[in-house]
Amino acid sequence: MNMHAKHSADATTVEEGLAIQEEQAKYDDNFATETAMANTLLTPRFYTTNFDELDAINVDGIRAEWDELIAQMEADPNKGHFKKNEDWDHVDWENMEPQLKKEFIDFLISSCTAEFSGCVLYKEMKRRGNNKDITQLFQLMARDEARHAGFINDALREAGLRVNLGFLTQSKKYTYFRPKFIYYATYLSEKIGYARYITIFRHLEANPEHRFHPIFKWFEEWCNDEFSHGEAFALLMKTDPKLTQGKNVLWIKFFLTAVYATMYVRDHQRPAFHKALGVDPDWYAHEVFAKTSKLSEQIFPITLDIDHPRWQPTLEKLQRANVQIAEAKAQGGVGGKLREMAGAAKAAMCFFSLYTIPAKKHEVPENTRLVPAY
Repeated sequence: MNMHAKHSADATTVEEGLAIQEEQAKYDDNFATETAMANTLLTPRFYTTNFDELDAINVDGIRAEWDELIAQMEADPNKGHFKKNEDWDHVDWENMEPQLKKEFIDFLISSCTAEFSGCVLYKEMKRRGNNKDITQLFQLMARDEARHAGFINDALREAGLRVNLGFLTQSKKYTYFRPKFIYYATYLSEKIGYARYITIFRHLEANPEHRFHPIFKWFEEWCNDEFSHGEAFALLMKTDPKLTQGKNVLWIKFFLTAVYATMYVRDHQRPAFHKALGVDPDWYAHEVFAKTSKLSEQIFPITLDIDHPRWQPTLEKLQRANVQIAEAKAQGGVGGKLREMAGAAKAAMCFFSLYTIPAKKHEVPENTRLVPAY
């Protein structure tokens, strides 16, 4: 390990980045860690999978595209980027509007957990695998995600909080997904992450008066890492054409619907956060969905029809059902449980309505690789 690296941004391997963060664990805060530990439909999860199946992937059929991507990631253009410098403005946490502070901390903890979730999965694949192509890729992606999680933890530390990432690794519940489901879910997570970060970055670039925290200045390089990771999963799916054909297209539609719907509901839980950014959550959702849909055409044969007349009203109904569920849980008792069940039934009907909107079909291009263009 490079003993001169004092910050996770300078670490060249995931092991080095995590060791630096473990050394700083004395700053951990129970609230942040307990929040990150939560497992609900809307919170980031930790995943495990069939690592032997992943290890058996053969990339020879896409060798040119694969080697190009690996060379780009090995060049490590963002090394040293994810740490504070002279552009990091002072944050007055003490006088931040209370609801904004609450929602922004929730955003940071959720983002840290999501980034670290990828790190844990990728690191485990690197540890278990013997396929040089695959283990090299997952080592590089784990390196990036460890940096991102460490950087968010630095931002949380200013608010007197910190997620204990080592404790999360050992204690958070893991969800098993078959490799193909990992591909669909993680590909979309990386690409929608790019779309989310770049949309916020471009908006604040044009409207800097709404940049209430300096972390948003780092979003451009950050989202480029997300973009590269999405490219990797697109290539992994390309190694087996059956993954994007036949009945698997129904699974692709399921994951597209689930990821979009989850983002919509989760973002509408943070009205003060979006108001401070000067962003309307409905506008933001449509922008992110449109970008993600365009990007996903590189590998998926369908996109969701987000302009269908049933799409937006059903998302709004889903959000109201989620509010009902949350209020019912807070109410407690038999009455609360009945209201919660009714809300869950409404949410299920909304999801079914979204899923049954006819998808838009297109031809998948022969050349899969894309470059960030937004």
